[in-house]
Amino acid sequence: MKNAEAVERQIAHSAEQSVRFALHCLTPCNGHLRATSTFVNPQGDPQLWHDFGPLEGPGWAANSLGGASVLLRYGTMLGREDCVRAGNALIEHTLAHFVDVHDRLQWLYRDVRHGTFYLNFKHNRDWFCPGSVARVVLQMLECGERTAVPTLQKKLHACAYTTARWLSAVTPTLPNGWFPRRITLQGEPYPFAAEGGNDPIFGCSGDGTHLLWMWAELTRKGLADYRPQLQRGIEAFQKAGGLYGSVNHDTYDRQENVAYAIAFRTFVRAADVLGEPSLKSYALQKILPGLERFVMHEDRNGVATKGLLYMEDSWDTAYLWENAEAALAYLEAHQLSGERLYEQRALDILTAISKHHYGEYGFLTEGVDWNNHVGKQHHIGQAEYGAIAYTEPLLNNLYHVEAYCEWKSQRGR
Repeated sequence: MKNAEAVERQIAHSAEQSVRFALHCLTPCNGHLRATSTFVNPQGDPQLWHDFGPLEGPGWAANSLGGASVLLRYGTMLGREDCVRAGNALIEHTLAHFVDVHDRLQWLYRDVRHGTFYLNFKHNRDWFCPGSVARVVLQMLECGERTAVPTLQKKLHACAYTTARWLSAVTPTLPNGWFPRRITLQGEPYPFAAEGGNDPIFGCSGDGTHLLWMWAELTRKGLADYRPQLQRGIEAFQKAGGLYGSVNHDTYDRQENVAYAIAFRTFVRAADVLGEPSLKSYALQKILPGLERFVMHEDRNGVATKGLLYMEDSWDTAYLWENAEAALAYLEAHQLSGERLYEQRALDILTAISKHHYGEYGFLTEGVDWNNHVGKQHHIGQAEYGAIAYTEPLLNNLYHVEAYCEWKSQRGR
């Protein structure tokens, strides 16, 4: 019991530190709050040399609505009014600047230096990832559930509905039944990598699974009926034997840890919406086991990695938002099956994450670079192997708090 209590205190302290750092990295903006930067050092200073450094918004790495949702859940659970206020202020900022007059998400990033809006993290309007926009829609729905402000609830639901309708209409279906990783605003496939050249996983990125999740959630809430699209997407995924290509926009593996976690969570939800319990069995038996190959069962090169999942074969750093997504998948698997091993996997991840806070403000590294992939010049203390000295304050620094809250909720605490 004492050991279990110690683990719970450690994970709770980690969550509190990450929340403290996230709040430290927010800046007033026209009466609302925005992220100071998408990419900061342990002091919260923007790292303008990086693509993410000058950016903020609801896009993939910036994650303004995802961060707001976590702050709202944590604040409500612990009675932290400062977190609730910050979450609502982030929502207000996002709705005011990134949504058009028709209640549709229009932009994903804004350059804080001169206010220019972009569709992607490469600072242009050439392409966007439909799966990532679907994820933002999911975050709109989640924020709508968690905010207690009626006007925000109404606006978030309207934006989710309108954005999903537009996104569903503009996103083409490929010959394999799946969705392009990138498209133009006009819905033309954009088969190139973010950095240029052909994208080797253009037609098999796990990011497309977010579209299925979005359709399932809108249908579950009675905001629209996307069951036909959801059914076709599920069938395409299964026919392909699973589609687990990189969700992250700047990597290109056919198997990425977070793609398995997202697929598991999607199939569990689709099972209820479609009235097909067999999809839950598929999720447990065919999808979730794919995470095991990424689990590190020991500390590597003197770095605390035990319990973490490395990202993918070509980029084996243990990045933390992906680990948090895996922890959520394991917690949902435990709730679904009652299998204690799944809960333990989640706790192993959260415990390992808790060992990687640095500095006076609670900074949590974006990733644990146990194999020196990014170079020691980017590590805490310039260690040969170790934690990366930067983070995304509303994503990698914060997302594990969602898993902590979910664990507490499942335990009735």
